[in-house]
Order: sequence, then structure tokens, then C-alpha cells
Amino acid sequence: MAKAIEQLKSGLIIGHAKLGFRNGVTGSVRQQVHDGDTINVRAFGNFGVRFLGVDAPEISFRLPGERGFIGLSHTKWERYLTDPFANWPKESRLNQDLINYLEAKIEPGVAMNHYRHATEAEDELEKEVSEDLEDLGQLEEEFRFFLVFAYEIVDRYGRLLCLINRYQPAGKRPLSYNERLLQAGMVNPYFIWPNVHPFREKRPLVKAVLEPNTAGDLADRDEVLRNAREGVREARQEGKGIFNSGDPLQLEPFELRFLADQRAPTRWVIDLSKNDDILIHPQKYYLIKNQEDRLYVPEEYVPLFVEKGWRRQNGG
Repeated sequence: MAKAIEQLKSGLIIGHAKLGFRNGVTGSVRQQVHDGDTINVRAFGNFGVRFLGVDAPEISFRLPGERGFIGLSHTKWERYLTDPFANWPKESRLNQDLINYLEAKIEPGVAMNHYRHATEAEDELEKEVSEDLEDLGQLEEEFRFFLVFAYEIVDRYGRLLCLINRYQPAGKRPLSYNERLLQAGMVNPYFIWPNVHPFREKRPLVKAVLEPNTAGDLADRDEVLRNAREGVREARQEGKGIFNSGDPLQLEPFELRFLADQRAPTRWVIDLSKNDDILIHPQKYYLIKNQEDRLYVPEEYVPLFVEKGWRRQNGG
């Protein structure tokens, strides 16, 4: 079955839907047409859900010149990552400092290292969902998810962007799967403005722009963001998952993706451990050592920050 929302090879995002339900059965055209520009429909196909605030190692991804996704366990990945800069397009060339930083991380076995951590993250998520089924005493046919959306509802691949948890009509829910995976050290933190707390609830969008020289205080003051960052720090201190001292994750997931896509990173970065007014250049993200201290700002939103008083760092 096709996905309810999907991206075609051309880049166009499309959707599939049927007439909506009415009293448990498909409603008539007359019942489902609300007015001249509104109709009730139900999704036809599955939804992909992309977890907000986290970035898991990739099980598979595209390689330059290849059709479709190839598992990171394939030898093609090890060959490519031996020298991913060999045939890099000039128009998206990386800065030499970033190349040097990445080359120091790309050691023999880097592809299998990524694959091992990807399968561990997959296993952990499966375990969390299975334990919720057992805890609620439900069968898979009965189990429901609870989704909380942010400013952006769908990404460029047609996936829903949200915090995701088990649905339960009464009682306090546990932490979201996003937060549980962070605390287990199975995924990288990936805070992208404005889709993380406390920015995701503010309307209009301009009100979600941080004041210069306040990021550190705000990150410490907001309970949700503070707890997420503390969970990552504790996972690092305890050597969990991607922070395993014997086999740490070598390439961050988004690094693997931009190396595979042969494109430079584009999101600017704010340091959540400081109170300053600097937007760090996309190719200097690594200057913020701890991933939980990075707040990524998509380039299309940067003018809002500049207007507020933030200063762009020179790319160098």
C-alpha cells in the first residue's frame, strides 16, 4: 500500500485519501462535502512519522549515483566513506576546516559502526512500543499512538513531524518515545527551531524568535528542553548507546546524510550553553562540542533572527 503522504522522485509531495467515515462507514459525497472548499476525507495508506528533537543513525540511505536506499552494512558504503570528498561537486564544496574535522572522524569501519548503532536504536524503539502494549494489556490491533505536532506538520518527504507516545485515555503518560530514546543514548539530539519546546507553541512565528543573549538562560529555564538536554548528558556520562566508549558513533546521522547527498549543511546554529548573539555558520556547527547544546535554525528563518539583533558568523 502506498503512503498516505509521499514524495515523488520529482520532489513533488502528494497524498492519497478516500471519502471520510460517517457512523463507522464511508460517507456519501453529500455527507462529506462541507462547503465549496472543504471536504472530509480519511487517509488511504500509511503515514511516515519523523520524531522531533532526535536524529537516529541511518539503517540505509542513498549513495551518489545509486537508485534507492542501500543498507549501511553494504560494502559500497565503506568504499564511499573511505574518501567521500573525491568527486564532490564544486558548487557545494565544504570548507577545508569542516573537511579536516570530518576526515578525523572517518576511520575504517565507519559504515558498519553507523549500522550497528542504527540497529540498536531500531531495537530499542521496538522494545519501548512492545512494552507499552504489554503494560496497557492491549493487542497490536487495539494499540493507538498519541501525536503532538509543532509549527511544521509535514517534512519535505511527506512524513508527519511530531512527538509520539502511546495513547491512553486516563492516567499520566510516560515520556514520549522521542525522550525515551534520548535518555537511552540511542539517538542524537537534533533540536531544530521552531519545532522544539518552548518555541513550537508560540504564534505568530516571529514571537518564537529568541532575544539575543538569552539562549542559555531560556534553555535552562524551560523544563522540557532542560530535561531533554540533561537526559543526553547523563547518557554520555554513563556511556550508553552512541556514547559507548568502546564503540562510539563516529558520524552523526546528519553528517552521513550530507556526505551522501554531497551537499553542504545549511542550518545555522545557536549555542544553548551561552548567552550570546551569534548565529554560528552551518559549516561550523562542530564548534559547539556537545550536540544537546545546538539549536539549529533553518536558513529560511535566519532573516527573522537577524532582524531581532542576532549576528551571522563568517563561514571562513
